[in-house]
Amino acid sequence: MVVKHILYRPSDTAEPTARGADAGWSSASDWGLLLVRLTFGLLMAGHGAQKLFGLFGGGGLTETARGFEALGYRPGRVFAVIGGLSESLGGLGLAIGFLTPLAAAALIGVMINAMATVTGAHGLWEANGGVEYSVCIAVLALAVALIGPGRFAVDRFFRWGRGGWPEGAVALGLAGVGSAITLSL
Repeated sequence: MVVKHILYRPSDTAEPTARGADAGWSSASDWGLLLVRLTFGLLMAGHGAQKLFGLFGGGGLTETARGFEALGYRPGRVFAVIGGLSESLGGLGLAIGFLTPLAAAALIGVMINAMATVTGAHGLWEANGGVEYSVCIAVLALAVALIGPGRFAVDRFFRWGRGGWPEGAVALGLAGVGSAITLSL
């Protein structure tokens, strides 16, 4: 019977089984996921703030809009705002674990566009201007949507706060549709 319990973990009891007998206590995985979310989310929010407000050494909206225009996004200012808000709000959403699949979708969508318009032509490695950085961001955002934001998240009180295949599919699907629309304009 013990072997059966260890090998079979139905999704509705996965949390207590994975967390140990006393589900009231937090585990190293809870704290590790919080660390990943906070670090990654806040850095992405800061990256967006560089674009929007010129914080942290960024060029601000005017310079970012010029860069977007040069890439063929017109009007550049509109796309700069969309990109900056996607990074800022997506990053903050992941950091606090709020609307996690949507936050992940925002970041994945921006990275798909970056790969399609800037880094894709340069191969894999960042040293050559390649997609390495964008792939890492997109995969980490998708992984958080799949895993779920964890115990220390606003979303823990909602169904999508547990993560899973549907949440990952929503994140990836919305990112793909948003990117396709953006790239077609």
